[in-house]
Amino acid sequence: MESARPVLALDIGGTKLAAGVVDASGEVRSFVVAPTPDGPEAGLARLWELGREAVADSGVGWPAIAAVGIACGGPLDPRRGILVSPPHLPGWRNLPVVAMAEHVYGRPAALHNDATAAAAGEHRFGAGAGTRNLVYLTLSTGVGGGVVVENRLYDGAAGNGGELGHVTVDWRGRFCRSCGRRGCLEAYVSGTSIAERAREAAGESGDSQLLAGATAADVAAAAEAGDAVARRVWDETIEALACGLTSIVNLFEPELVVLGGGVTRAGDKLLAPVRERVRADAMAPAAEAARIVISPFGDRVGVVGAAAIGFERAEAA
Repeated sequence: MESARPVLALDIGGTKLAAGVVDASGEVRSFVVAPTPDGPEAGLARLWELGREAVADSGVGWPAIAAVGIACGGPLDPRRGILVSPPHLPGWRNLPVVAMAEHVYGRPAALHNDATAAAAGEHRFGAGAGTRNLVYLTLSTGVGGGVVVENRLYDGAAGNGGELGHVTVDWRGRFCRSCGRRGCLEAYVSGTSIAERAREAAGESGDSQLLAGATAADVAAAAEAGDAVARRVWDETIEALACGLTSIVNLFEPELVVLGGGVTRAGDKLLAPVRERVRADAMAPAAEAARIVISPFGDRVGVVGAAAIGFERAEAA
């Protein structure tokens, strides 16, 4: 068992790759980011290079690295260490990334869904340290989730349990590009969806200050500045997120719900009304039991989550 040595953590995203060295206390000793190149060959080559940069920047040296943790959106097979077919990574199909990482770095490696890994990171190092039951939800390019039940990470039958972004909030609603169904939480509260709905609404109204290239951050800022179209989109986002979280809180009755991802940069503009609605709508006593907070790790939550998976691998060695 080697939990005292630091691990190398790799986070594979659709738009960016991140790597960092994290020590046993959860301190991120180095953190490097790069755009995700097109295609798996270029993408993986850049990922391995980024991992080497992270170790060099950390100052701890390769002999100190106990294991490698890898986080990526699914579907994937964490037990065999294979990326199956992540929709945000076209062409990355059936890739044995754990075996590849072990070959490249000469260290034991492990793979898990990025949001599930983030739940493990929050439980081990972050807002959920000391809790027994927590839910993590990432609001980013897509929406992912992870669940800790009685101090154990919930994997599901095939290792992809906790796809909370595909809780239905409107069964006749918007098409979800990730899973092909309608009305998923992801279709309303991901950064991609917020921007898309804002552009649609701006085009329909013809009188909004929103530009064709609006992002989720632009929508939040325009809503706060009084733009009526942006306000409607933002209010719908809050309503959808609160609806989904209410169902999740009723289902799991967690002590803590942690929100992460780029959309949470809106801070209290998002958190305060969502928290109020969930408390009002969730069933007692779940409503009173669940605190809702934003991850303390910010943009590093993916790397911290990958590190938690790496530490589990090191401890099992």
